[in-house]
Amino acid sequence: MEIYMKDVVIIGGGILGTSLAHWLTKLYEGDICVLEKEDRIASHASGRNTGVLHRPFYLDPEKNKIFTKSTSLMYDIWKRYTLENNLPWLEVGTLEIAIKEEQYNHLEKYLKWGELNGIDKKDLTLLSRNEVKNLEPNVECVAALRCKSDTAVDYSKLTEQLKIDAESNGAKFILNSHVEHVKEDDECVSIHVKNISKPIQCKLMINCAGGNSIDIAHMLNVGKEYTDLHFRGEYWIADQPYDSIVNTNIYSVPRHPSFPFLDPHWIIRVDGRRQIGPNAVPVAGPNVYEGIAIDGNELISKIIEILQSGTRKLILNPEFLSLFWNEWMSSLSKDVMIKRAQQFIPKLKAGYFTRKGTAGIRSPVLNNTGKFVSDTIELDGPHTYHILNYNSPGATGAPAYAAYIINRLEETKMLNLSRKNKQPGIWNFEQIVSHFN
Repeated sequence: MEIYMKDVVIIGGGILGTSLAHWLTKLYEGDICVLEKEDRIASHASGRNTGVLHRPFYLDPEKNKIFTKSTSLMYDIWKRYTLENNLPWLEVGTLEIAIKEEQYNHLEKYLKWGELNGIDKKDLTLLSRNEVKNLEPNVECVAALRCKSDTAVDYSKLTEQLKIDAESNGAKFILNSHVEHVKEDDECVSIHVKNISKPIQCKLMINCAGGNSIDIAHMLNVGKEYTDLHFRGEYWIADQPYDSIVNTNIYSVPRHPSFPFLDPHWIIRVDGRRQIGPNAVPVAGPNVYEGIAIDGNELISKIIEILQSGTRKLILNPEFLSLFWNEWMSSLSKDVMIKRAQQFIPKLKAGYFTRKGTAGIRSPVLNNTGKFVSDTIELDGPHTYHILNYNSPGATGAPAYAAYIINRLEETKMLNLSRKNKQPGIWNFEQIVSHFN
C-alpha cells in the first residue's frame, strides 16, 4: 500500500492548529501538514465564539500561568497583525459587573490580577454604580471593573490569514479530511483518513482537534481517564435601533464557577452588531448547532459514554441538574434568555431580538471523579502530542500558546527538524517563549 509520509501532521484546522502550522513552517525545514475534517478552516469553535480579544484580568496569574502569559503577549501582536493585513479591529471595552454586593470582592480581585498580568493601569478601572451610570445609563449594577482595551475581532479572518502565511512557507492544508483511525508504533504514526485510500504517516502528530480531540486521543488509548461534555452557546441579535442601548461589552461575575454555565453577556461584534448570549445548552456532540443530537446514534453513544465514565457522578448532582434544566429552558424560550440579561440591562425586551446569532459549542473535559477540569491538558505518546480541554480564552492566546508547545516539543526532542534562517517581522518566537521560562 502506498503511504504519504510527513514530518509533522496537525489534526485540527482551528486557530490553534493553524497557529502551530504557522510557527512550524516559519521556523523549520520539513513537510508540515494540517488535516481539517470540514471544507474550510475555523469552522467550529475558532469561528463560532464571541469574537472578543480578551485582556487577562479574570485569569489568576498563579493558577493560569500559561494562558495568562499567552493572552497577555498576544494583544500587541494581534493589533499589529490586523493592521498589516487590513483586518477588522474594534476596541469596544468591557464592563465586568457585580450584580450583587457580595460579588464586589471579585471585581477587586480581578483588578489586582489584571495589574499583575500586565494590563496598563489606565486601561483598568474599578467603577461605582454612579460612575457606571455616567458611562452606560442603561446598565444596572452594584459596581463594575472597566477594561478599556478589550477588543472585537474576527477570529475566522485571523485564522485564514495565518493559513495564508503558513502556506506561503510550505504548509499543506488538507480539507474534508475526517480522521477515522490512528495507529502508533516505535517508528511513526499512521493516520487513516476517510476518502483517502492511503494512510498518512508522520514522525510527529499533534492533536488539537477541539471538540474531537479527546476522541482522537482515545484512538491511541491516551487520556482514557477523561471524557467530555458539549455545551451549545446560543445568541440573539439586537435589532436596530435597540442595538444602541449599550455601547460596550457587559459581562457579569460568574455565579457558578464550578460549572460551564454562564449568565448571558451583552457582546459587540466587530461589524457593530450587538448580541445577547451565550447560554450553555448540553448537547450530545461537538457539532450539534440545533436540537440535542445530529442523530439517534450520536445521542445513544453519548449516553452510554456518560454512564460508563465518571460523568455519571456529575449528572446525579442536584445543582448541575437544576442548571441543566434552566439552560435548556433558555434555549427553548427567548423570553428566558432575555430575562436573564434584564438583570443588568432592565430596559431590554424580548421584542428587540428577532434573529438568532451564530451558535458555538464548548467541550469541557471531566476527570474520572466527574469534576470539570479547569486547565488545558497536554498528553503525549512516543510520536504524538495531544492538547485537550483548550477552551476560552483560547483564541486570544493561540499563537503564543502554540509557540510554547513547539518550544516544549523541541526541548523534549519530539520535534527534531532543521531550523530555517530567522525571518523579520512581528512573530518573534524566541521573544515569546522567553516569557514562559
